[in-house]
Amino acid sequence: MTLEPCGGATVASSFRRSLNLFPSRMSFWSIEPPRQARRFTTLALVKRSPKRLKYSAPRFRKDDGLLYVEVDPSGADAWKVDPVVELLKEGAVGVIPTDTVYAMVCDVKNHSAIERLRRINNVETLKPLSILCHSFHDIDTYTTGFPRGTGQGFANIFRAVKHCLPGPYTFILTASKALPKQCTRYGTTTSKYASRKTVGVRIPDDAVCQAILEKMDEPLLSTSVKSPKENVWIMDPVVIADVYGLEGLDFVVDAGIRVAEPSTVVGMTGSFPLLIRQGKGPKQPWMVAEENTTNEGDASAA
Repeated sequence: MTLEPCGGATVASSFRRSLNLFPSRMSFWSIEPPRQARRFTTLALVKRSPKRLKYSAPRFRKDDGLLYVEVDPSGADAWKVDPVVELLKEGAVGVIPTDTVYAMVCDVKNHSAIERLRRINNVETLKPLSILCHSFHDIDTYTTGFPRGTGQGFANIFRAVKHCLPGPYTFILTASKALPKQCTRYGTTTSKYASRKTVGVRIPDDAVCQAILEKMDEPLLSTSVKSPKENVWIMDPVVIADVYGLEGLDFVVDAGIRVAEPSTVVGMTGSFPLLIRQGKGPKQPWMVAEENTTNEGDASAA
């Protein structure tokens, strides 16, 4: 058995998904003693305490453990995510798959859930968050929409965008009044909080993610799941549960290990579509890239 670093912790590589018999019932400890016991709960064994359903307080009770749901990446058993949708609507913070990396999400309209998401994933106050949308209707509701053209004579930018979505792209658009201010605010103290005028939007091309968004019937606020100690994405949902279970995460939806490649970020609020970060989505002819464009860009976008 060998030890290898993953997500800022050291885990036993010979046990990690080697047999995949009961991954939802296993936790992977570091070589240091754990701070407290954890329990990963499979969907078939879920027995939520009534106390867990009282979400009036900004913090959740963790007495009944982390909900861990394994689903087929094709979405064939999407019914398994029904308890997850129920928890999200009641204020939970959890992790779901996208067509790029795993995303930590919460209800876009739940103030306390948004604050918990920022705390759990240690999102910097100046770091913007994105919203995952089920359709263009959601984008039209929470933003002012895509520009009609570009400064370079491209008249029908919306038609071009439709060829990219659903897909691995995050588009930066002007936020509408329908988007809660908590989704775009930044600052260090309550008195200094201000709101951005823009928000990143995504329509992921992932069957499981789309099933959750369809059942939610509204977008989810999201940020990519990264190691708390290293500037790298965590691709294995088992490791995500192990790392963030102690931080207050409520559930993880396991749809297999992702590929470490985030979405391509494109700014749409200027005179032309600006390629901010090159990711999984290929650069389109109508996107303008600056010389200093890197693969990092807005690291909060999944």
